[in-house]
Amino acid sequence: MAAKRKIIISKEDHERLRNLFFSKFAAAFSDKPYLQSLKDELNVAEIVAPEEIPPDVVTMNSTVRLRDTRTKEVDTYTLVYPKEANIAEDKLSVLAPIGTAILGYRVGDLVRWQVPSGTISVRIDELVFQPERDGVTA
Repeated sequence: MAAKRKIIISKEDHERLRNLFFSKFAAAFSDKPYLQSLKDELNVAEIVAPEEIPPDVVTMNSTVRLRDTRTKEVDTYTLVYPKEANIAEDKLSVLAPIGTAILGYRVGDLVRWQVPSGTISVRIDELVFQPERDGVTA
């Protein structure tokens, strides 16, 4: 899973994610270790107002470029809530393993998580769009 350190998250995203864990959708996946890891990270996260989010932190609805450290392949995803997820449109659910792994981390961070075949490791190369930084918060 992601490296163990305190993530940074907006108050609104924190509340919405905490509520998501009580939904029927999340209950169906409650046995997944990566979701427990996200819950643990939310419990100790640095919670700030949207305007206090640093400009290099991956937040909800951010578009991020990730580089696989093994293959050097680069993928671009927008981190979204489950109802908006559509991998064909590069919209990655925050409840997917990679989504839980990158939330709250910064450009340059190395993020790891377990998959059945081993450990995947990606570097956050670029934050193409961040709603808080780019003035597009709801």
